[in-house]
Amino acid sequence: MALRSPPKPSLVPPRPTRIAAAGTPTQAVTSPIIVAALIMVGLYVGRDVLIPIAIAILLSFVLGPLVNLLRRWHFGRFLSVAASVLLALGTAAALATLIGVQLADIAKDVPRYRSTIERKIEGLNDTPAGRLAGYVASIGRTMHESHEEPKPETKPESQANPAPPEKAILVEVKERVPGPVTMAGTLISPILHPLATIGIVFVVLLFLLMQREDLRDRMIRLAGSSDLHRTTVAMDDAAKRLSRYFLVQLGLNASFGLVVGIGLYLLGVPNPVLWGIFSALMRFVPYVGAFVSALFPLALAAAVDPGWSMVIGTLILFLILEPLVGHFIEPMLYGQSTGMSPFAVLVSALFWTWLWGPVGLLLSTPLTVCLVVLGRHVDKLEFLDVLFGDRPALTPVENFYQRILADDPEEAQEHADLILKTCSLTAYYDEVVVRGLELAARDAARGVLTTEQKNDIRASVGGLIEEMADRDDLRGDTEAKADPDAPRPDPVPEAWRPDGTVLCVAGRSFVDEAACAILAQLLAKRGIGTRVVPFADVARARIDAFDPGPAKLVCIVSMAISGEPTHLRRLADRLHRKLPGACFVLGLWQADDASLDEATRRRAVEADIHVSSLKAAVEAVVAAAHGTRRPADEPPAIETKFAPVQPMPV
Repeated sequence: MALRSPPKPSLVPPRPTRIAAAGTPTQAVTSPIIVAALIMVGLYVGRDVLIPIAIAILLSFVLGPLVNLLRRWHFGRFLSVAASVLLALGTAAALATLIGVQLADIAKDVPRYRSTIERKIEGLNDTPAGRLAGYVASIGRTMHESHEEPKPETKPESQANPAPPEKAILVEVKERVPGPVTMAGTLISPILHPLATIGIVFVVLLFLLMQREDLRDRMIRLAGSSDLHRTTVAMDDAAKRLSRYFLVQLGLNASFGLVVGIGLYLLGVPNPVLWGIFSALMRFVPYVGAFVSALFPLALAAAVDPGWSMVIGTLILFLILEPLVGHFIEPMLYGQSTGMSPFAVLVSALFWTWLWGPVGLLLSTPLTVCLVVLGRHVDKLEFLDVLFGDRPALTPVENFYQRILADDPEEAQEHADLILKTCSLTAYYDEVVVRGLELAARDAARGVLTTEQKNDIRASVGGLIEEMADRDDLRGDTEAKADPDAPRPDPVPEAWRPDGTVLCVAGRSFVDEAACAILAQLLAKRGIGTRVVPFADVARARIDAFDPGPAKLVCIVSMAISGEPTHLRRLADRLHRKLPGACFVLGLWQADDASLDEATRRRAVEADIHVSSLKAAVEAVVAAAHGTRRPADEPPAIETKFAPVQPMPV
């Protein structure tokens, strides 16, 4: 399949370039449930081999930048890979040795810690809370004993004259002394599996780093080689994002552990190096990692200090440091590099823990990040990005239409408030609301909307327009904060201020009147007097009784029409006869055929000015009010660009 073309600039956030997977011969369709079950069974059965491979792949992203740096220094491929792997192996061995020494030191002082804890518990019993707890416990014991009835002791007749007891025979059992081979096996077996895992990790890591270019070429071949440029760019982008994320996470967690170790050292907690390493490792575990990393230092502080100052100081250290890193430093450093939603983090942690145990919990976030990056670049894996990505599953237009279709104006209003932080009201109406109304008109043309749903859509859009009545349209919130002294347009002449100076006439679609109301609101914000005219008021049977009032300009708005707009031509003819001296603006927004050029629009309906967007209609009316109306044969400049809308937070 061919690669997707990049999207045009819009308020809707652009999707990254995707790679269409290479085609394969037609095969029998397998049930997705069976495929998912087979994958999970394979992951579980092969966990002894797959876990080391997964760790090696993640380490390859971490060591990849170091290998590239050494190769730029002319170390050669083999020396660069060997030095990087030896550095990683040495670091892991040093950390393991340091952890073992620290644990041995703690085990040596366990009796002293036990006596301190016992004294603290005895001290707690003398406090009011301890006495209350003892009183409640004594009541429970009394109630339990009261339910137990004493049983009478009876002796059977056979025990009336008991026989003398037999003499006991002493039996001594001696264990067989194990041989050297048995003893060696007993000592080595607990560490044999971890050593095998480490060996597989570094063997696979060496292979990945040595054959990285060849593996990349094979992945490109599998993903699609019809457009090597875009495929290579996508693969390089994925590799760089993953490497950057893992390096930043590793550096941040190591810094967190360093600060924790220094803080515990200053507080006097024993073995601060061990708890610093432990805290750094546990920060790789989502959600529960921070809690577990603080639990053991708190318990040790309570066992060491006869008082409570060390415990309180340790608790304050974690309560300040963890929120600071998690809510301020991490978002600033990561930005959009992870691309995972909080729900995806939780689900991935549960899934990988259930599948691979504690190691799966440590690998859950990195593995899911890899899946999300693949989903963003490979077309057939897009469902991974939809399920686990942090971007909204629906575009702003789709989200708006779904909310008004579900008759949920409150959420539609919240969605509007979020988007309006980065753009003007006209841009929001033009890029989101009008397009959402086009979707509604298209569904109505297909006959899938009921009368009740149409009424709900009209009511929801009407409520949204009323909520926007007090919002400034001339500058968006972001622009207003950045430049509060920006000049505003000149006020319109007094003759254009009375109500009804501009008639916004709706077409016969059920969404046309809502579009006219939006146009009237935007014109009113610029000081132009407007009046919304429903299609029924200017129909053939009622046009003679229609009172145009002080109308100077007529703007006909129609959406979602196909083919030749016959009813609009007749409507324009009736209004021309009713208002022979007025200026006519035709806003023809066709959802089913957006490819009509300006000449086609002019041939379809006679008007002074033809516009194809809401912004162009506003500009045309304002220009006419200032006496700078364009000639009939001069198309308005309607191409505009707005700042992209940020994704909605989850």
